[in-house]
Amino acid sequence: MPLGSDQDPKVGTLPHIVYLGPPEGFHAVSLALDKAAKAEHVGAEASLVASALMQADGLIDASMRVKITGEMLRSASHLRIISCATTGSDHIAREEAASRGIEIRTLREDPELLRDLTPAAELSWALVMACARRLVPAVAHVKDGNWQREQFPGIMLRGRTLGLVGCGRIGQWMARYATAFGMRVVGCDPHVDPWPSTIERATLLEVAEQADVLSVHVHLSDTTRGLISAEIFDHMRAGSIFINTSRGAVADEAALLKALESGRLAAAGLDVIEGEPQIEGHPLLHYARANDNLLITPHCGGYSPDAVRLVCRRAAEKVVERLKAP
Repeated sequence: MPLGSDQDPKVGTLPHIVYLGPPEGFHAVSLALDKAAKAEHVGAEASLVASALMQADGLIDASMRVKITGEMLRSASHLRIISCATTGSDHIAREEAASRGIEIRTLREDPELLRDLTPAAELSWALVMACARRLVPAVAHVKDGNWQREQFPGIMLRGRTLGLVGCGRIGQWMARYATAFGMRVVGCDPHVDPWPSTIERATLLEVAEQADVLSVHVHLSDTTRGLISAEIFDHMRAGSIFINTSRGAVADEAALLKALESGRLAAAGLDVIEGEPQIEGHPLLHYARANDNLLITPHCGGYSPDAVRLVCRRAAEKVVERLKAP
């Protein structure tokens, strides 16, 4: 059953917009759509989404939990736009959407809005800190009634090097945080211009070789899939930390697992893994259950109610623009 919908009888003949995501986003969407369309909050399950899209004129996706498949789109005869309240859209069958004239919009079009949204960068930095100070196992240690600090030596970040793969909005926030902690920052990104003064420019291999903490902040594309390869992990400093809050497929996860098992990596913090949200049986999850040097969070970096309201409102505005177009 839908989680909620606009029940105003006056808007019964208005365009039907399906919304996927948290409740606060649905409220923002409903306000932004106003009387231009009616909104329906659908649960993030493939069968529910497929059914709802059959009658939908638009989809606002603030969830990314459900793959929007070609089969779903072929059955969605009225669908005109998919507006993502996210920067990514790799969960959508884009070729099928293009062939059917379905417009796909994302937050990558809104750099000014995104510039001051920091939840993803803050979660990335939290993972750096948690890995460097072995925070999660230390907390568990005390909960078990123990008090042996010698078991949890921390890495002092001051004087260390943060390596950034991707120096756009989130990468530049990470550079600010690292600078505040007294770290040197090196990075690579072929798309950033002008280059930020807070980051020393280097090649990907040079970044991997110099970094005590390597943090990845790139969009998933054909050119970035597997970008952090076995070669990159092999060139990382022994005892370094790896952070990935972009997309799981950006890293060679088999090579990442090998680097953890061999001890080349002291720790890793991930907000993403390939195949999410279907994670049961994932090798990295299996490793994390038995080892305390791999932290995995459920792709929650960008999830903050304040930020969700802002991005969902913008996603809804794009839907209204499309519905008004001829």
